[in-house]
Amino acid sequence: MAKLTIDGREITVEAGTKVIEAAERLGIFVPRYCYHPGLSIAGNCRICMVEIEKFPKTQIACNTDCLDGMVVRTDSDKAKETRRHILEFLLANHPLDCPVCDQAGECWLQDYYMKFGLYDGRFYEEKVKKQKAVSIGPTVMLDAERCILCSRCVRFSDEITKTSELGIVSRGDHSEIAVHPDRELDNKYSGNVVDICPVGALTDKDFRFKCRVWYLKSADSICPGCARGCNIQIHYNTDRPQHGSGERVMRLKPRENPEVNQWWICDAGRYGYKSIDHNRIERPVVRKPDAVQEMDWPQILDEAARKIREAKGKIGVFVSPQLSNEELSLTRKLFSGDRFQTFLFSPNPEGDQDDFLIRSDKNPNTKGAELMGFKSTGVEALFKECEEGKIEGLLIFGQDLLSLLDPRRVEPALNDLLWTVFIGPHHNLMSEAASYVLPSAVYAEKNGTFTNFQGKVQKFNQALEPLGQSRPEGEILKDLADRLGVKLSLAATG
Repeated sequence: MAKLTIDGREITVEAGTKVIEAAERLGIFVPRYCYHPGLSIAGNCRICMVEIEKFPKTQIACNTDCLDGMVVRTDSDKAKETRRHILEFLLANHPLDCPVCDQAGECWLQDYYMKFGLYDGRFYEEKVKKQKAVSIGPTVMLDAERCILCSRCVRFSDEITKTSELGIVSRGDHSEIAVHPDRELDNKYSGNVVDICPVGALTDKDFRFKCRVWYLKSADSICPGCARGCNIQIHYNTDRPQHGSGERVMRLKPRENPEVNQWWICDAGRYGYKSIDHNRIERPVVRKPDAVQEMDWPQILDEAARKIREAKGKIGVFVSPQLSNEELSLTRKLFSGDRFQTFLFSPNPEGDQDDFLIRSDKNPNTKGAELMGFKSTGVEALFKECEEGKIEGLLIFGQDLLSLLDPRRVEPALNDLLWTVFIGPHHNLMSEAASYVLPSAVYAEKNGTFTNFQGKVQKFNQALEPLGQSRPEGEILKDLADRLGVKLSLAATG
C-alpha cells in the first residue's frame, strides 16, 4: 500500500496504482487524451502532466506509480503551464474546421483549451496537410489532419478486438493513423473507436452531419439486442417532434459497466436504434372480413376483453422475452388459470456469438422470463389443439409467428381460430393477419428492468414519448385486467 497526498488530500492506494487513478478516487480530474482505463498505457499525449515534490520535472500521471509519502500537485502553476505548452504543440498542425467537425461540442481539444489553454497562438508556418474524409471501413471515416496520435484506436484494435487493422505510419509531424494495406476497419465492434477518439479524427458514418450534439439529450438504457444487456445511453434530438414521421433517436453510445460490457458495445447493438422509429404500428386496428377499421383505445380494449371473457375454449398466450420483468409479471398474473396456455416464445433465440460480448440469444430478458416460470415448450402441441378446435383465440406479444415458424403449420392453425390479439410495436406478417392490433411502446419509450443471461437485473429509462397512439404493454395489460375484473398494479414485479 502507498499513502500519498494529492492537492492537499491524503489517500492510501494499492501498490501499482497510477497517480491519475488515485486522483480520480478523490474526485480530482486530470486531463487525458491517450489514457483509457480499458486500454494499456501509452503515455504519449503528455497532457496529464502533474508536479510531484522532489521530482525535477513534471511527470505524466497516467504512467507514474503512486509511492509512499509522495506529494502531488495537479493544479500548480508549473503543471498548468506545462499543459498549455502541450496543447500548443498538439494544436500546431490541427486544422481550423471546428464549425464542420462532428466532434464540435464534445471535443476534448476544445474543452481543454478553454479549461487549461487560453494561450495566444504563435504558429505562423503552413500547417502540415494530411488525408481528410477517408473511408476506412463500413462504419468509420478518418480525418488524419485532426488526429493527435493518442493511439487509442490502435490499442483498441490490438487489445480488445485483436484484429489489428490500424497502425501509425510515417514519422515526425507526418505521422498519421492508417489501416493496414488491403484491409478495412471491419470488425463487430468498430464503432467503439469513434467513442474513444477524443477529437474529430474518427467519425461515425451513420451520425456524420446528422445532428449537432448540443441538440441532443440522453437517457440511460439497456441494449435489447441480445442477452448480454449492454449498458447504453440513448441520444435523441430534442428539436424533433415526439410524434409523427422521422427519426428521433440519433445514436446509441455505450455506458460503462465493468461487470457487463465494460466500456464497449457491438455494432449490431449500436445501429439497432433505427427500429425505434421505423416500421411502427401507431394506431389500434380491428380487422374484419370486409374491412380494416381504426378504433380508439377504450373500444378496442372493450372488444378484446369481451372476447377473452366469453371464450368457451382455451386461450393461448405467446409471451415474449422482449418484455420487461414488470410486464412479464403482469402477464403471468393476468393470464393464470386453466383456461390460459401461456408459454415463452423467443423471436430470435439463436444467432451469432463470440467470446467477448455478443450472445446467441437475441432477446434481452429470456433469463427474467425463465426465472418467473415461463416455459418455452409446447408450441407444437398448441397448434395441434388449434387445429382440433380446442383453442379459441391467441394473444401474441409482438412475435411474427408467420415468419418464425413453418407457415404450412401456422396458417391452418390460425384459420381455425375465432380471433387473435396482437400486442406489439412493429408491423409484421402476424400484425397484418391479427383480428385486433394493439400498438405497444418500444424499450426507449418506457421504464422497466431486464434480467441478463448472468442474472443481473438492470434498469432502463424512458427517453421518448410513445409514438402515435402506442402505449407501454404494462398500461395495456392493466386496462385489460380492469375490464376482466382482475386487479393489477403497474408496480408489480412478481
